[in-house]
Amino acid sequence: MSLRDELPVDHPLNRVYRIGAALCGLLLLLFGCLGYADSLSAFDTDGQQIAGLSTNGLLSTVSVVFGLLLVVAALIGGNVASSVNIAVGVLFLLSGFVHLFLIGRPGNILDFGLSNVFFSFLMGLLIMTFGMYGRVSGGLPHDNPYWRRRHPDQAARETAGRPRLGPAAGRPAELPRR
Repeated sequence: MSLRDELPVDHPLNRVYRIGAALCGLLLLLFGCLGYADSLSAFDTDGQQIAGLSTNGLLSTVSVVFGLLLVVAALIGGNVASSVNIAVGVLFLLSGFVHLFLIGRPGNILDFGLSNVFFSFLMGLLIMTFGMYGRVSGGLPHDNPYWRRRHPDQAARETAGRPRLGPAAGRPAELPRR
C-alpha cells in the first residue's frame, strides 16, 4: 500500500493539508526572498532585521528551502502534504529550542533572536497542526481512513455488514428507504 492510497483523491482533508502547506511555504519563501533582496552575507550576525526578525543569508537560504519543500508538498497533496507538514513542524519546534539556548553565543550562525525563536515555535505548531488535522484525534469517525487503518478488524466487520447495492451486487441499484 502506498501513501497515496490511504486517502481518496477527493477527500476533504486533502484540502486542509494542501492549503496549510502552501500558505506556510509561501510565507517562508517571502521571508527568504526579502533576505536575499537585502543582500545579506551568509554568516553575518550583526542583527539585520526583516519583518521584525533578525536574519542573515544562511537563514534566508534555509527559509527558501523549507518554503519550497512545503509548496511542493502542497502541490502533491494527500498524505505527502500531511507527513511533510508534520515533519517540518517538528523541525521548527526543535530549531526553536536549540536556538533558544544559542542566543548570544558564537554558535548562533543563523542569527536567531528571541523573536525568531517565538516565530519558530508558532510556525512549527501551525505547520504541525495542519499536518495532524484529521489524523490525530480521539474521536475520528469510522469512515476516516486513519481510523480504518488503526482498527482493520472492526473496519472489515463494518464494511462486511453493509448491504451491497448496485451492479456489483448483481442487481440494479436501489435508493435507500427513508
